Amino acid sequence: MAGGVGTRFWPFSRQSFPKQFHDILGTGRTLIQQTADRFEGICPNENIFVVTSTEYYAITKEQLPFLTDNQILLEPSRRNTAPCIAYACFKIAKKNPNANIVVAPADHIILKEEEFRKRINIALDYSIENDVLVTLGIKPTRPDTGYGYIQFDDSEANEIKKVRTFTEKPNLELAEMFLASGDYVWNGGIFIWSLKSINAAFDMYLPEVADAFRIAQKHFYTAKEKEALDIAYPRCRSISIDNGIMEKAENVFVVLSDIGWSDLGTWKSVYENSEKDEVNNVIDAKAMLFGVEDCIIKTPKDKLVVINDLKGYIVAEFDGVLMICRKDDEQKVKEFVTKAEAYGKQFV
Repeated sequence: MAGGVGTRFWPFSRQSFPKQFHDILGTGRTLIQQTADRFEGICPNENIFVVTSTEYYAITKEQLPFLTDNQILLEPSRRNTAPCIAYACFKIAKKNPNANIVVAPADHIILKEEEFRKRINIALDYSIENDVLVTLGIKPTRPDTGYGYIQFDDSEANEIKKVRTFTEKPNLELAEMFLASGDYVWNGGIFIWSLKSINAAFDMYLPEVADAFRIAQKHFYTAKEKEALDIAYPRCRSISIDNGIMEKAENVFVVLSDIGWSDLGTWKSVYENSEKDEVNNVIDAKAMLFGVEDCIIKTPKDKLVVINDLKGYIVAEFDGVLMICRKDDEQKVKEFVTKAEAYGKQFV
């Protein structure tokens, strides 16, 4: 899934160039390239499908040149993750109705890639044999209200746990209770299932979405695919797969996973996952720093940045926008984006 804008990572993540196409951590590979790379040995390149927005076709093709046009699925509008996943599943089903599917966001980082592959293969083996919807569960490190939480049944000593409850983005009090209980994990947003299981779930919980794509499916892999999508998408409400299916289904299981995961959704998450200097600065810039601590500084390398006496700030510049903001106030970034639009669409 590679169609999001990633507003919380502005000014780097823009509508014209969202974060999944950036090399945010300076690894030499963009986030979407890293996502494809980690499926080596699990899924051949010809079986990788990218669902993205029409405006990102060229950059997707540039960054993943092995993809054919039939592997780049272009959404005519954003309707959250449920229609996105339905489109991919119905398209794959036309070629192989017995396929097993891994759904992965294109903007996450996973530091323990071998362990990731082990966890994915455990989930794939289970989903082949059983009518289940599987997700990877990440051990929580803080009471974060931006993630979904999974309560699992720990009564049996196996690697696949039955999900008891699936709670999307709780308030802080609930998140603190979940963390303290020890029997909740974060929903990593990575799903594994057979086509038969997920399509049955769409039929049961989101029938209007299933109907829309079942009608469109007969035109997939033809010149009429775009026209069929233009009809299908307005019939789908904007809803996540979490709210639409995972919270309601009774056949949800979780594979507990310690894979060095982060959704890299905010500046603070970039800070937490980056190397720091001796005074806890993350620096991706040509910079002269005096009395600067606990900051993240990410600016163009052709510009010298001089900073004096600053603690706990984000200093970020990209494509005509300079943002200076306290790390603890990063939740205001969405507000900045909304107001920046008044200065011109090129800034958002």
